[in-house]
Amino acid sequence: MGREKIALGLTVYNTFISSLFKVGKKDEAYWILEEMKISGCKPHTVTYNAKIHGFCIENDFDAAYKVLDHMVEEECKPNVRSVDAKEALRLQKENNFVILDVRPEAEFKEAHAPGAINVQIYRLIKEWTAWDIARRAAFAFFGIFAGTEENPEFIPTVESKIKKDAKIIVACSTGGTMKPTQNLPEGQQSRSLIAAYLLVLNGYNNVYHLEGGLYSWSKEDLPITSEEEE
Repeated sequence: MGREKIALGLTVYNTFISSLFKVGKKDEAYWILEEMKISGCKPHTVTYNAKIHGFCIENDFDAAYKVLDHMVEEECKPNVRSVDAKEALRLQKENNFVILDVRPEAEFKEAHAPGAINVQIYRLIKEWTAWDIARRAAFAFFGIFAGTEENPEFIPTVESKIKKDAKIIVACSTGGTMKPTQNLPEGQQSRSLIAAYLLVLNGYNNVYHLEGGLYSWSKEDLPITSEEEE
């Protein structure tokens, strides 16, 4: 079939785009995406999922985050719901929800919600090449995830600890929000939101996000424990 003759349905477009991104053929995938728009098929969550998954496979997390932001701009919300701290505690106690704490291991050991499981989405930079030293300096200067890098073992480690049918509440320090405000029209990104969306992309269907993070948990005077106390 020649390219000029392509006229497909939404599901077929999404299948093409997903397959092309998975094998690294981004140019072809973008061409199909443009054809999709021209034909009147509006991209939706599945379409964006394919793009994000493709970037994640290549460890291009910056590009993946930009796609996630674009989803919000297009009012195409990820399949992740938010809960506040009190509701999260109730769901953990009454409905067997798992609290997945994605903060660095050191922060988790110092203080966390009782029963939470820790799998860090960012880890300390391990190598000492010139590039890694420069990265450490840059992160330290801006104070953003200082001295850390994406944890390539995040999903495999989660899969080894939590079943795919589990109900999960993802938590980090501040939580971020998917709710637009005057000051934050696109919401506020966070480690837990990024982690929650990665879980959805990898087959977890019952994923929630702790709005306000462990900061709000502590502010509500909810139970906190440390590794020494357990």
